[in-house]
Amino acid sequence: MKKKLTSRAQDYAQWYNELVQLAGLAENSGVRGCMVIKPYGYAIWEKMQAELDKMFKQTGHENAYFPIFIPKSYLSKEAAHVDGFAKECAVVTHYRLKNSSDGSGVVVDESAKLEEELIVRPTSETIIWDTYKKWIQSYRDLPILVNQWANVVRWEMRTRLFLRTAEFLWQEGHTAHSTKKEAIFETEQMINVYAEFAQNFMAMPVIVGLKSEKERFAGAEETYCIEALMQDGKALQAGTSHFLGQNFAKAFDVRFTNKQGKREFVWATSWGVSTRLMGALIMTHSDDNGLVLPPNLAPFQVVIVPVFKDKKQLEEISSKVNSIKKSLEKIGVSVKYDNRDTHKPGWKFAEYELKGVPLRLTIGPRDIENGTVEIVRRDTLEKKSYAISDFENQVKLILGEIQENLYRNALSFRKDNTYEANTKQEFEELIKKGGFVYAHWDGTSETEELIKQKTKATIRCVPFNTTKKPGKCLYSGKPSEQLVLFAKNY
Repeated sequence: MKKKLTSRAQDYAQWYNELVQLAGLAENSGVRGCMVIKPYGYAIWEKMQAELDKMFKQTGHENAYFPIFIPKSYLSKEAAHVDGFAKECAVVTHYRLKNSSDGSGVVVDESAKLEEELIVRPTSETIIWDTYKKWIQSYRDLPILVNQWANVVRWEMRTRLFLRTAEFLWQEGHTAHSTKKEAIFETEQMINVYAEFAQNFMAMPVIVGLKSEKERFAGAEETYCIEALMQDGKALQAGTSHFLGQNFAKAFDVRFTNKQGKREFVWATSWGVSTRLMGALIMTHSDDNGLVLPPNLAPFQVVIVPVFKDKKQLEEISSKVNSIKKSLEKIGVSVKYDNRDTHKPGWKFAEYELKGVPLRLTIGPRDIENGTVEIVRRDTLEKKSYAISDFENQVKLILGEIQENLYRNALSFRKDNTYEANTKQEFEELIKKGGFVYAHWDGTSETEELIKQKTKATIRCVPFNTTKKPGKCLYSGKPSEQLVLFAKNY
């Protein structure tokens, strides 16, 4: 197996593609633009899923499941929504195949044409709001706080594993409320859940803000987002939460009787993150040696590699390791013991470095005699021996240090690559260099499009929690209320 990666400095895109495949995360499938997520990659996604699912349920949400097929007429009911997704939709037109009359293969059976074509789910607002019409009659039926874990299809022409594929995994929350205030609270609450997850589990700092009208989700009144900065200076949108107003309720005639006996349209939100988070995780922390995983999301936090000459030595080491493994698992540390005799220790060291396992423990006959164990940190590659009698507490402590160190390093990188531009020339030079660039914008879509055409940079968000600083738009000279965040993006 090839272990030497292309360096990030040499070719960042090539480094990323090689790392995803060599670390056993995912690979391209026989279907163009789609991927196979391999067990190690899926194990990371499962950890993400588990933590997010817990956070959703702590905020009162329940899981459900809705059909993957959506009648085309449903999508057409909300004009902005259909405009936003029309170019990405996969359409089912027939329900049967047959052998061709000339024996050349299988062809579509034209007698099995669907009366109404079906869209393969690009997002579920339409099918869900058609369902909610049956569920909602009175204020007593509200709020509805539902999430679904599912796959979606958006027919992308230019794809990259995890970052942009024709089919991907995600979760999508869809909630219904009796008041605008409740719906806005929900929208804000869920973007903050995503920000908390990014920081505490992914060790990835994010900027929370509001999307411009041009970048807004199709059919939403407002879109909130979290934006992260990758090591190549590009931004990555890591999660979104949408205040949908009453747009979908009106499109599907979803009304409720309020406490005063009057009929009103329901207020709505939707929010989601996807397997794109896997790409964000890789590009935030990993290095030229391979993956670097935060302990809170690693499939296993510790790998133990025995060093032995013969079967007898392996048996002696295994007896000691089994005791170590149990004691670590008792304090909540996930452990893998690699006692294969088909690969040498050096090969295993390289393999687990490539896979980003946070801690590697090495133990041999001499270590048992001395009562020590060697520990190697993946984040710093620091190697140190610890007494076996005390190492359990050390392991727990070091894992915490690694989690904090990864966040601290990512935050430091972002600070070092965040700028403020005061002139058009300075702005264009900084965008070319890469990173986050704060600049004044006049609030118009025309200026936003002009900037994109000239620099390939987009408005990532209008950040929350920043002091408003009035100024003039760098491109139009018109007044601007505050600085907004620009970057090139994935």
